[in-house]
Amino acid sequence: MPQHFYTMLQELQTVDFVLVELTLYLDTHPLDGQALQQYNHCAQQRMQIAHQFEREFGPLKSYGQSFSAHPWQWVNTPWPWQV
Repeated sequence: MPQHFYTMLQELQTVDFVLVELTLYLDTHPLDGQALQQYNHCAQQRMQIAHQFEREFGPLKSYGQSFSAHPWQWVNTPWPWQV
């Protein structure tokens, strides 16, 4: 895989980490408007990165959560333990 694959994957992992942390924070601080704004911004950012990643490298998730072109693309990217 090209270096860009790993760079984009790391961007996704970073945004996912922030989203998990913000989710936990918002569970205990549901009225924090600034945190909610950050959460929504990161969620939008994640959608954009994931869309670009899937367009360039194929699906991120299976079981109907991502689309695949023909032929089946799921087997063309590294398995999780190969990254």
